[in-house]
Amino acid sequence: MAPTHTDTTRSDTVDLSTYDNSFYKPGPAWKRLLWYAVSVLVFETPVPLPSRIKAAVLALFGCEVGLHVTVKPGVKIKYPWFLSIGNNTWLGERCWIDNLAKVTIGSNVCISQGALLLTGNHDYAKKTFDLVVAGITLEDGVWVGARAVVCPGRTMRSHAVLSAGSVLTRDAEVHGVYQGNPAVLVRKRAIGGSPDAR
Repeated sequence: MAPTHTDTTRSDTVDLSTYDNSFYKPGPAWKRLLWYAVSVLVFETPVPLPSRIKAAVLALFGCEVGLHVTVKPGVKIKYPWFLSIGNNTWLGERCWIDNLAKVTIGSNVCISQGALLLTGNHDYAKKTFDLVVAGITLEDGVWVGARAVVCPGRTMRSHAVLSAGSVLTRDAEVHGVYQGNPAVLVRKRAIGGSPDAR
């Protein structure tokens, strides 16, 4: 079957040839190119390099990084100079921080395997399919489950949870546990004492 072609002269169609994101300036080309090379060699590699080395490299590229941050193999970070990470936070294998805008991650946060923090979107109501960016904030104690997605502009309040495979399209309240696509509040997170006390 022959491919069909959209008539881009109509007013109710998207014309990607008119797409223009020249307003978006995430940093000089040399810096982005250098980070790309370092990211491939140090972060996206499956080789389990020490987290302290990765944290030091992030800091060199302008990331505000706290103490005792764990960075597992395969982690992808778009621009470290748009990233802030608190103390004792974990970045799981192959998680992707697609931070076209500022991403702020608090202390004692767990971002599990394959999770995606997505700060970029497109205005699908415009013919030009304009780029739209909005930052993400994960407050202290948040857990983003494996292969979960946090959408642009969202805030997860203190100790909120997004369960595995869920998609967060709204802000998450304090101690709220969210599940599904789109994710909805299903319960409150109850945190007890030490494991020995259970």
